[in-house]
Amino acid sequence: MSKKPVYTNILQIAVVVKDCDATVKKYADDYGIGPWSIYEFNPNTVSDMIIEGKPVEYAMRLALADIGGVQWEIIEPKDDKSIYASFLKEHGEGLHHVAFGTENYEETVKFYQEKGRPILQGGTWEGLTYTYLDSRKDLGVIAEIYKLVPDFAWPKPEAVYPSE
Repeated sequence: MSKKPVYTNILQIAVVVKDCDATVKKYADDYGIGPWSIYEFNPNTVSDMIIEGKPVEYAMRLALADIGGVQWEIIEPKDDKSIYASFLKEHGEGLHHVAFGTENYEETVKFYQEKGRPILQGGTWEGLTYTYLDSRKDLGVIAEIYKLVPDFAWPKPEAVYPSE
């Protein structure tokens, strides 16, 4: 048993959907949630893409908004390779993962490796390394963790909804 919590806070809740733009519009127009920053993640924007430890190129469109200090993420897979596409095919739209804060990225990865839990998917975007850990059996949801370069800043989104 870990003497300290593995996770220190909740950073993000993510939902996988069939249509990112339609979902963002629904959240903003019907529920007043937004504004949404929209990005494309693909082999041109993300390096070191992996799925289950192997290099695999994949793509997704995603949107981010803040709800009460927690980032909400909408993800639309743009191919059939990612864990998002597999989730959508197997479960339909819904809660996919929770991103947790951790005191030490490397120690958290090691903790999972020692439990025999694989890294499901990952990559590096603009100095942010994202890693999905298989915590489904223990926590009932996929866990995501980040490793950030010291001067990380969110890049300008490709689109914002509602537009400013």
